[in-house]
Amino acid sequence: MTAEVDRPLGATDIGGRRFGWGERTFVMGIVNATPDSFSGDGLLAPGTGADPDEAIRAALVQADRMVAEGADLLDIGGESTRPGHFTVDAADEARRVVPIVAALRAARPDTPISIDTTKPSVASAALEAGASLINDVWGVSDDEALVRLAAERGVPIVLMHNREEARYTDLMRELIDDLQRAIDRALRVGCAWESLIVDPGFGFGKTPEHNLTLLRELVQLRVLGRPILLGTSRKSTLGRVLDLPADERLEATLATTTLGIAGGADIIRVHDVLANVRAARMTDAVVRGATTEPIG
Repeated sequence: MTAEVDRPLGATDIGGRRFGWGERTFVMGIVNATPDSFSGDGLLAPGTGADPDEAIRAALVQADRMVAEGADLLDIGGESTRPGHFTVDAADEARRVVPIVAALRAARPDTPISIDTTKPSVASAALEAGASLINDVWGVSDDEALVRLAAERGVPIVLMHNREEARYTDLMRELIDDLQRAIDRALRVGCAWESLIVDPGFGFGKTPEHNLTLLRELVQLRVLGRPILLGTSRKSTLGRVLDLPADERLEATLATTTLGIAGGADIIRVHDVLANVRAARMTDAVVRGATTEPIG
């Protein structure tokens, strides 16, 4: 399969902001409204003393910092997706994320907000509260509920690759085929072509070796003709390679950010915004010939 690296991707409106794909790399800041984030940055983490009101205040401080550091949009999640995470029912997840989404929308109306969830009721409530993008970590499942919601509300959706078991005969071919079926399903229920974003699911349903391969071969996803979101920040594969805990994986994250952009990533989803913005802008200057005003 030959990847169509130079195929124009157009632009997508997210929360009233135009994202022109190919012009530069966009940075998504991670805001975890969880007690059990793998990276230890959950706003409800044990020992923080964070009640819901404190979590909202902490989220606003974190969002202010991330936007000041160059984040283009913020991704709010209320259920950890790390291995062994605790399942959260829809009502509890909504109680975690919806007040934060509403507070962030009120405080930063010009910053697009993404809701990271697999539950239609949570996504719907977050959209009502001011989110403008759905980030579905099971975007390749047969369940059409979230893509139907995205179509009904006219909002973009991230379709992420995932599997229950990390079994592949041909990783990249199967990954691309799964994502193509997800795209076709979304279009069939009424999503607009320009509203679709794909994510190869680094760290989801894959071994560390699979994750390194997909990063090495990321450019192949260009055949899908949609912008690529890449989330490698602090993930366990990085720790496996360097034998480091999550809070010491910044340099590894920056390496994957740079390699991912060179391989065609359009959005990078990260915890450490400033360092990744700097890495992205430097890489864009080399890969895309894009230059912007200095940050930080």
